[in-house]
Amino acid sequence: MAVDVYINFNGNCREAVEFYAQVFGTEEPQIMTFGETPPNPEFTLPEEAKDLVMHTRLNINGSNVMFSDVFPGMPFVAGNNINLAFVSKNMDEIKARFNKLKEDGTVIMDLQETFWSQCYGSLTDKFGIQWQFSHEV
Repeated sequence: MAVDVYINFNGNCREAVEFYAQVFGTEEPQIMTFGETPPNPEFTLPEEAKDLVMHTRLNINGSNVMFSDVFPGMPFVAGNNINLAFVSKNMDEIKARFNKLKEDGTVIMDLQETFWSQCYGSLTDKFGIQWQFSHEV
């Protein structure tokens, strides 16, 4: 599996990904918004988050590039808005790589099941690089 690039935007992800799709002549992006996620009774989704992009991706010349808006209230720094995404069908491989990269790093979200992945987590490694890990079915 390749390591994919994940780019975050500050509310203009839809505009950016549609622009990139046109520039690179890719398929029309399938966009999932925060408002389309399953409801969580413990958390009320803010109105301003509902139309923001939670996830989309383009295949640009053989490379997956993934995109999302940052959730309202989360920090956004232009230039620091790119993550690397390790996506694998091998759960043991995900856990091993995650556990090695978290040494002297900071776990943002520990590995856990989510509605989009059997195993997802994110961290910032000791060099300040942000990583996302996801199990691909």
